[in-house]
Amino acid sequence: MPHRPVSLHAPRGSVAADVIREGIDALLARDGEEVPLVFPAEVLAAAEAAAARDPAAEERVDRIDVPFVTLDPASSTDLDQAMHLERQGDGFQVLYAIADVPFFVDLDGPIDHEARRRGETLYLPDRRIPLHPEVLSEGVASLLPDQTCPAFVWVLDLDARGEVRSVDLERALVRSTAKLAYDQVQQELETGEGHPTMLLLQEIGGLRTALEAERGGASLNVPEQEVIAEDDSVRLTWRRPAPIEDANAQISLMTGMAAASLMLEHGAGILRTMPAAEQRAVERFRRQSEVLGVPWRSDQAYGEFLRTLDWREPSHLALLNQATSLFRGASYAAFTRPEEIPEDPVQAAIAAPYAHTTAPLRRLVDRFVLLICHAHAQGHAPAPELLAALGEIPGAMQETGQRAGNLERRARELVETLALAAWEGETFDATVIERREASEGRDGEGGAPTRVEVQLLDPPVTAWVPMDAEPGTVVRVRLESVDPTQRTAEFVAADGAGSDDGAGTIDPADPAHSPESS
Repeated sequence: MPHRPVSLHAPRGSVAADVIREGIDALLARDGEEVPLVFPAEVLAAAEAAAARDPAAEERVDRIDVPFVTLDPASSTDLDQAMHLERQGDGFQVLYAIADVPFFVDLDGPIDHEARRRGETLYLPDRRIPLHPEVLSEGVASLLPDQTCPAFVWVLDLDARGEVRSVDLERALVRSTAKLAYDQVQQELETGEGHPTMLLLQEIGGLRTALEAERGGASLNVPEQEVIAEDDSVRLTWRRPAPIEDANAQISLMTGMAAASLMLEHGAGILRTMPAAEQRAVERFRRQSEVLGVPWRSDQAYGEFLRTLDWREPSHLALLNQATSLFRGASYAAFTRPEEIPEDPVQAAIAAPYAHTTAPLRRLVDRFVLLICHAHAQGHAPAPELLAALGEIPGAMQETGQRAGNLERRARELVETLALAAWEGETFDATVIERREASEGRDGEGGAPTRVEVQLLDPPVTAWVPMDAEPGTVVRVRLESVDPTQRTAEFVAADGAGSDDGAGTIDPADPAHSPESS
C-alpha cells in the first residue's frame, strides 16, 4: 500500500510556508551527507548531452497519432505515464505509455550511478528532490502534452471482465494530447461528462477492482494528510483520494502484474514481493475485529472485509490502522535464471506476482524492469550487462527507501508540530487505535507506563498518550505542549481520566502502523 507523504498547499509569500521551508532546510543541512541534494557536475553535463538525443533516429513504432493523455495531480511535471483506452470487440485495449528513461540514461554511465545513489524521488511537504536531473525528469523524458517523446508502450488486451488476454511491450514515439488533473476529471465524471478515455478508465478501473476482490487483494481505504499554509498559520486537513485515482492505480497495478508474469515466464527480472501475513497476526486481527464490534466473517476475504471499513467510524478507523500490521516485509527479488525465482513470488497485498514498472522517472527499479520486459516481449535475451546489474538493484532500493522514509517522517513531524502549535492547550476527541501495557525498566524501575495510540480526526494526527483505554473507544485528550524545533507535541488524558504519569508525543511514523509500499 503506497505511503504518500503529507502535501503542502501554500500561497506565495505565506509566512507559514517560509517557516516550513526553513525547518526543512535545517533538516536537509543536518542530513546533507546522507541525502544527495545537488547533482554532480558530470551528471548534469551527461543529462544535457542526453537531452539532445533524437529518439526518432532509432527504430521505433510510430504511435504519435494515438491521442494519449496523462492523469496526475495538477501541479505534476514529471509525468511517467500516458494512456489511451478503447473498446475492442467485447473487451478493451489499453495502450499504456511509460517514459523511456533508459533512452536517456546509459547503463553504468554517470546518470545511472547517481540514480542508484538516490534510488527514488523524495517528496517532502514543500519540495521534491528528484531522482534524475530536471532537464530529463521534467523536460524531454517527461510525457508532457504536445511533446514528441520516446516511450515504452504496454499493449494490453482485456476481455469483458477486465482480465488481461494478451501482453506486448514496444518502444515507440508518442505524443500526449492533454495533461488531465485528478480533481477536474472527477468533477466532470460526476456531472456525467468527461474525456472519453477517462470514462473508459472509470469503467475498466471498476472491473479491475472487482477482480482484485476475487483474487483476495487488499486495499486500505484511508485518507491522506494535507497541509494548508495561510499567511502565518498552518492547518492540517484530511484529503480523500478521488475515485478516479483508484481507477488509475488499478491500471498501474495491472501493468505491474503483466510485467511480473512476463519476467516469470522467461526466467529473468525483478519482482516486488511481500510475504503472506503470519497466521497468528491474522488471528489477532480477527479477534480485534470482534472486540471492536465489526467482526470479520470466516467466509469473507481479507481484502473484501477492508473494503467495508469507513475511516470516519471510530471502530473502523482503529481496524484500518491495525490492518497495516499484516502488510509487512515488502522487498525486491532479482533473478537471472529460472532456478533463482523466489519460492513464493506473490506480493501478498496484491495477491499476485507484481513488479514496479510504471514510474521510471521517479523510481530506479522501474528502468531495469522495463528493459528486461522489453527484451522478453521482443523474443531476445536481455543484454549480459543488464543481467549483471540486476543483483545490485534490490539493495539500492532497500537502502535508499529506508533513507527516504526517515527523512519524509522527520519532515512530516515538523509540519505536524508547526500546525499543532496553534492548538496548544486545546482538548480533542480521539479514537484509540492501539494499546500497550506498562513495561518495567532494568532492575524493575523506570519502565514505560501503559499508553494508547490515538488518532485525532481534526487536526489529523496520531499520538501516543499515557492512559488506558481499549482500541476503538473515543477518549478526550489535551495537547499539553508543542516544540516545533524538536518536532514533538505532548498529549495527556483530558481531566486525568484514565491517565498514567507522564505525557505522550506525536509519533506519526510508528513502525507498528507504517504500511509497506506496494
